[in-house]
Amino acid sequence: MPNETLTAAGFRAGAAAAGIKPSGALDVGVLVSETPCHAAAVFTSNRFCGAPVEVGREHVRNGRLRGVVVNSGVSNVATGRRGVADARAMCARLARHVGADFSEILPASTGLIGTFLPMAKVLAGIDAAAEALSSSTRAGRDFARAILTTDTRAKVSLRRVRIGARPVVVAGCCKGSGMIAPNMATMLAFLGTDAAISPPLLRRALRDAVAGSFNRVTVDECESTSDTVAILANGRSGAAAIREVTSPAFRRFAGALGEVCSELAYQIAADGEGATRVIEVAVRRAATPADAHDVARTVAVSPLFRTAVHGCDPNWGRIIQAIGTTRARFDPGRIVVRICGEAVFRRGRPVETADLAKVSRRMRAKDVPVVIDLAAGRADDRVLTCDLTKGYITINAEYHT
Repeated sequence: MPNETLTAAGFRAGAAAAGIKPSGALDVGVLVSETPCHAAAVFTSNRFCGAPVEVGREHVRNGRLRGVVVNSGVSNVATGRRGVADARAMCARLARHVGADFSEILPASTGLIGTFLPMAKVLAGIDAAAEALSSSTRAGRDFARAILTTDTRAKVSLRRVRIGARPVVVAGCCKGSGMIAPNMATMLAFLGTDAAISPPLLRRALRDAVAGSFNRVTVDECESTSDTVAILANGRSGAAAIREVTSPAFRRFAGALGEVCSELAYQIAADGEGATRVIEVAVRRAATPADAHDVARTVAVSPLFRTAVHGCDPNWGRIIQAIGTTRARFDPGRIVVRICGEAVFRRGRPVETADLAKVSRRMRAKDVPVVIDLAAGRADDRVLTCDLTKGYITINAEYHT
């Protein structure tokens, strides 16, 4: 099986089971580069952001990093000064192993809010993960597993493109299953490339990729306190440095990064807590981009609509109800709604020839597409979500206890 993990991009990874999770699963991961990397990151806008987010913002500010240290099981959120000190101690511990300054390490934590990190376990886990550092496929997959919480599977993606005469790798992994409502990005996502690219262009490429992917997925419309998406570029491919936003090289790199992020975002929706189906709500011909996004997101977060999808019920009334709550500009008499390719609502009334039984059968598939044509302009958008099930309630009713 080909390596589709971050180690394929010239990084080393390590993971350990430190005992933070009662299950004994992997819960500490480290990712490092042999040389300093250009770096960029985006973080949650939640005002109760975690201590690792505070420290991470400081460390990535100058656009250079050597590595990432992550724990799962405890999020280190709402933990005051002690939480900040613990996040910095995590960075210092990994930095000592790889010969870096502690400010060259980005920290991240995910899990239960309002609990202090068990630092003896965390630091021992960092030691063990650092000792296990490897460029193997298994190491990359173990890192992707170590960052999970309620996820049921690891999420990885990779693209290869040519920059000049050289092949370049863009790879990433992420975690995310619940508490997904991006307002910059969501969950934790770590991206790496062996391309050489300037920090300003790396920041731009990341912002654009996030806007079209992680910012277009929601599971429960609960914005996390720990959201972090970071990318490190080590330049090990030997390809010419990307320095111009108008260059073909930048377009190819940005395209590959966007594809990796979009694939990871889809995997989040597919692994939403309790999910059995992925729903894409696409809006066409809105008056403005803001209108297109407003309608797509409003429908995607509707619990009435998402439970109908779970029951394979083509209840388009729940879609138009949600559209009507927005401030988007449209003429209700011109809207067309399609579910799984079948027009079910047009010109302000039901489509009498629609075969709703056939639509219901199509809704049993893994992917359920909904297209809303507002016939009001030229702006398009789309939001990914998943069906809302009893499984989501069970997972979250028992999460803390």
